[in-house]
Amino acid sequence: MIRSDYILLLSCPDRTGIVYRVTELLFKLGCNIVDAQQFGDAETGQFFLRVHFSISTEIDQEFLQQEFAPLGDEFSMDWKIHDLNQRARLLVLVSKQGHCLNDLLFRAHSGQLPVDIAAVVSNHPDYGKLAESYHIPFHFLPVGPDNHSEQEWDILNLIERENIDLVVLARYMQILSASMCDALAGRAINIHHSFLPSFKGAQPYHQAYARGVKIIGATAHYVTAELDEGPIIEQDISRVDHNMTPRDLIRVGSDIESRVLARAVRRHVEHRILLNGHKTVVFH
Repeated sequence: MIRSDYILLLSCPDRTGIVYRVTELLFKLGCNIVDAQQFGDAETGQFFLRVHFSISTEIDQEFLQQEFAPLGDEFSMDWKIHDLNQRARLLVLVSKQGHCLNDLLFRAHSGQLPVDIAAVVSNHPDYGKLAESYHIPFHFLPVGPDNHSEQEWDILNLIERENIDLVVLARYMQILSASMCDALAGRAINIHHSFLPSFKGAQPYHQAYARGVKIIGATAHYVTAELDEGPIIEQDISRVDHNMTPRDLIRVGSDIESRVLARAVRRHVEHRILLNGHKTVVFH
C-alpha cells in the first residue's frame, strides 16, 4: 500500500473537545497518528496543535482539506495540512558574509536538511562559484539607491517563477521594503547576532569586544517590516572571555549564526512553527 504522511497545524480559541474532535475525524478517515503535540496559552486563550499522521490509501491532500474544513469552521481554526512528501524549495539571499550560505548548501546537499535550494541571490558576485559548485543557479542582482524597488521586483518574480516556499536571508545586508516584507509574510527567515538593540550598525562584534561582553549569540526570526523585530524562531549563545579578540568573537559568532539559522529553517520546513501574536510556538 501507498503511505502518505501529513502534518496538521492549527491554532484557535481554546475550548474543550478540540483534540477529541480532531483525532476522531482522523480516525474516521483511516489515519494513523504518528505524533501529536499541543499547547494552550493561558494568557491569550489560544490553543495550538501539531499532528503528524499517515494514511495508507489513495486519499490525497485535497480530500483531507475538504473533510477537515467544517471542523475548522466550527472551532474558528487557523489551520493547514502539509504533505511531508513535498520538499520545501528555498531561495537564499546573501551579501558578503558567506558562512550561513555555505552551511545551508552543505546541509541540503548532504541530506541533513530536507530542502531543495532552488537558487541563490546576492547583491555581490562573491559566492557565484560556491553556488555553482553545488549546481545551484546564482543570480547577481546589484542594488543601489536608484534601483532598490526594481531589484526587489526581480527577486519576487524569481520567487514566483521557481515556486519558492521559503526565503532565507543568510546574512543578506539589505533592508527589505515594507511591501516586500508583506509579500513574504510567514515565509522569510532572517539571522542576526543577538546583541541587538545594544550594538547596531557596523562591526557589532568589535563593539561588543570594546564593552567586554561575556555572552554572544544569534537570533533567527521571521521577517517583518519592523527591522529585526519579527517573531523569534530560534536562538543560541556561547560564553566568551577576556582572552578572546574581536576576530575570535566573529569566528564563534559565525558558528552560532550558522547553527541557529539551520535549526530555524528545519523547524519551518518540518511545519513545527505556529504564530502566537508577536511570538511563536515551536514544537520540537
